[in-house]
Formats: sequence, structure tokens, C-alpha cells
Amino acid sequence: MPTSSDASLASLPPHRKVHVDLGERAYDVVIGRRLLKSLPLLLGAGQIRGPYALIHDRAVVLEAGDIEVSLPDVQRSSVPSGEPSKSLEHYGSLLRRLAQLKIPRTGTVIALGGGVIGDLAGYVAATYLRGIHFVQLPTTLLAMVDSSVGGKTGVNLPEGKNLVGAFHQPKLVIADLDTLKTLPAREFSAGMAEIIKAGAIRDKALFERVSVTVKPDDKDLDVIVETCVAIKARIVENDEFETKGERALLNFGHTIGHAIEKATNYNTYLHGEAISLGLRAATWLSVWKAGLPDADAKRIEAALAANGLPLVLKPGIGRNAILGALGNDKKVAVDGKNRWVLLKSLGEASSDWELPSELVEKAVDLLYST
Repeated sequence: MPTSSDASLASLPPHRKVHVDLGERAYDVVIGRRLLKSLPLLLGAGQIRGPYALIHDRAVVLEAGDIEVSLPDVQRSSVPSGEPSKSLEHYGSLLRRLAQLKIPRTGTVIALGGGVIGDLAGYVAATYLRGIHFVQLPTTLLAMVDSSVGGKTGVNLPEGKNLVGAFHQPKLVIADLDTLKTLPAREFSAGMAEIIKAGAIRDKALFERVSVTVKPDDKDLDVIVETCVAIKARIVENDEFETKGERALLNFGHTIGHAIEKATNYNTYLHGEAISLGLRAATWLSVWKAGLPDADAKRIEAALAANGLPLVLKPGIGRNAILGALGNDKKVAVDGKNRWVLLKSLGEASSDWELPSELVEKAVDLLYST
């Protein structure tokens, strides 16, 4: 159904749009190229007003190259690149920055960068003055298809990833594919892990498309991103606060992936690389427990490899450190047990599997060999 902003958006460059229907918290994800240059128009169409507090990754260059952000009434704050920025320390300093700038409750936090910036800035927006408006401008493929959609915000603790946070939906997400032109190949590959996951759990046709190498200049990249975002949007609409079990499907591969990140102090793998390893482990757990055919498991491995993602752990990563980190993952169920998402077939996943520890250990051991 058309939204009130459609007429205003008619002058934009060619783009695609996914509507996330959450009633009063509904918003659009706009996908295309040359969109950041139209940021004032997009914000105006959504009646998203300033003053604006722009929080950006220091590695993202503003008003230069392919990224141009030009807004009146904007105040900027930068955060270092990398997972360590998702900390209580950076969170607190940004809150103080907004207070010093006297950003009012009618103001808007804008996040420009990857998933780290989106999670951190979103949590700032969720808690400053008990919640102000928030806009996502993801500049990595991973953030475009995953963290910028769904309203999960938060920071890490030494004890685990994303243990402090809140649900706070953005008012708008703008995925400008031109920002991917300067994205390192490794970062682009990391984003492909989430797209492969989305196809594996919900859309076999998407999986077929991304089972071969995807490149930033592929003409159908907008379709790939749109399809992946739509998968997540429909799941979020049905289970916004992860209370019904459906949203847990998005966690396929994440339990072991997060454990690997923690075991390596978040400085060995990009998030998508750790998820790739977690996907391989979860895929074979699906074979052993849920009946996924061996041939499909090998196809998932091949898709990950074709998109430059790791299948084997680097030397020196301790098995016990990974297994120990599993107990601190935020995806542990209320009863304290690890609940797993497994595949019955390509495109069909189910959640709430309880697995014996020896089977989980077998899956981790698999990651030490081809």
C-alpha cells in the first residue's frame, strides 16, 4: 500500500523500498544508488526533523568521494572503527555529547557507518531523554541487510556480545549502494554471510542466486539486498520483540559465531566471517539432528567459499575458549539452555532445538578441518 511519502520520493534516483509494518513504529528501508545526496528530501518526506546528531565511523569520509551528507542543523560525533567501540564507555560519552549539544526530545540521531555504529547510535537514541528519533545510514553490506533493520540496538560487555541493549526501531533506513564502492573486499564478503543465511532459512531462490560469487557492481545487487531485507522485515513484523520464536530463526549460525568472536576477543574475525564459521557448524548440526541432506550442507559450504568466507578456524584458537563462550551468548533461552536454529531443508528452518553437548562439541571440532 502506498505511503504518504511516495509522491515526495518520486524525484529520487531509481530505488527500491521495503516497508516494515510495525503499526506506529513502521518505517521504510530505501535501497538504491546516489541516495545520500537526497538525504534532506528523504528526511523531509518522512517528517523527520532536526536538530540532528550525526554519529559516524571515523573511517567514513563525509562530504567527499561517493558519500555526501549535507544537512542543516547537524552536529557530528565520530567513533573509532571496530567492535571495541560498542562499549559502555563510548555509549556514555555519546550521551554526554548529546546533552552538551542540548539535543531536544524532538531531535534525531543519525547513524552513518556499519553495524557497530548503528547498534551503538541506536542505543544512544533509545535511551537519551527516554528515546528520540533514529535514522540508519548503513555503509556496509552487512549493516544494510541485517543490523540496520529490526530495531535491535546495544553494546557489548566483557562477558559477552550485545548483553546490554534495547529494541528501538528507526524512523528510516537508507541503504545507498554507492557507499559499497570503496568497501574493502573482505568487508563485502562479511556481508554475504548474512545474505546466504537469509536464503538458507527462508528463500531457496535467493540462496541459489548467492551460491555463486556476488560482487559490488552486480546489476542485481539492489534486488539481492531488497530480497534479504524483506525476509528480515516479514520476520520482524511477526515477532518484533523475539517473544514468539519466529525471530529466533535469524540466529541461524550465530550461537557458535558469537562464541568464536568472544573467544578471539573480537579482533580476529569480522562479524560476518565468524558467522560464516557458525553457519558451517549449524549446517552440519542440521544434518545430524534435523535431517538436512548432506548435499545441501555441502552447497552451503560452497556458497560461503565462493563469496570469500572462511570455513576453517585460524590456527591457535582454543576449542575450550569457544565452548566456554557459548554459555554467555545472549541467545540462550530463558531456562538457561542453548536453543538452536536448524535447517530441515534449504529455505526451511525451525528453532528451539535442544542439542546434547557432545554434538555441539562435534560441530566445533569440525571447524578445525576442511
